[in-house]
Amino acid sequence: QRHLVESGGGEVQPGGSLRLSCTASGSTFYQYAITWFRQAPGKEREGVSCISSNNAGTTDYADSVKGRFTISRDNAKNTVYLEMNNLKPEDTAIYYCASDLSFPCTLIPSRGFSWGQGTQVTVSS
Repeated sequence: QRHLVESGGGEVQPGGSLRLSCTASGSTFYQYAITWFRQAPGKEREGVSCISSNNAGTTDYADSVKGRFTISRDNAKNTVYLEMNNLKPEDTAIYYCASDLSFPCTLIPSRGFSWGQGTQVTVSS
């Protein structure tokens, strides 16, 4: 079972930035695609961004975050990052990272994912 820990959440004003980190235990991190999901109160969990396991680092983004969020990974540190810029109040949610063996990666949650515990992001003036 893969153990994932998210960090970096917090409260920022609209237009601000945050960088989330997702760190995994174990020596096989490089084999897994990583997806960031988010869930706002009363809404379904949605895929935000994902990155593939291969060295090419194929990425995908939800339309709502394209041009504002950037995903990257450092396999030497077992960590995936989500750089979030120009944050909007509608970005407020709990952000989860999850790993699976899809290729290149997917924004659709499934039973094959292992999940972290989540980190709260609040965008408010």
